[in-house]
Amino acid sequence: MCLAVPGRIVDIYDTAGMRMCKIDFGGVTREACLQALPDAKVGDFTIVHAGFALNVLSEEEAQETLDALRELGEIEDAMDGGAISGL
Repeated sequence: MCLAVPGRIVDIYDTAGMRMCKIDFGGVTREACLQALPDAKVGDFTIVHAGFALNVLSEEEAQETLDALRELGEIEDAMDGGAISGL
């Protein structure tokens, strides 16, 4: 299973003829290929799989996804702490 986490494009550049970018995932920056998203620009949110930016998200879509992931993390923490029984 693959989990796509939204990140914000902070830099766009060319490397060996490939359109590349730096993406900030909440303080962790990673490089990704932007060839599939020719209209993407700095400040856009995107999701990345296997080093390729797949699509551009609105800030609202990105925030909804991040909120859902935080909720899942909180549920997992509660389950690990024994706060939820019978699951």
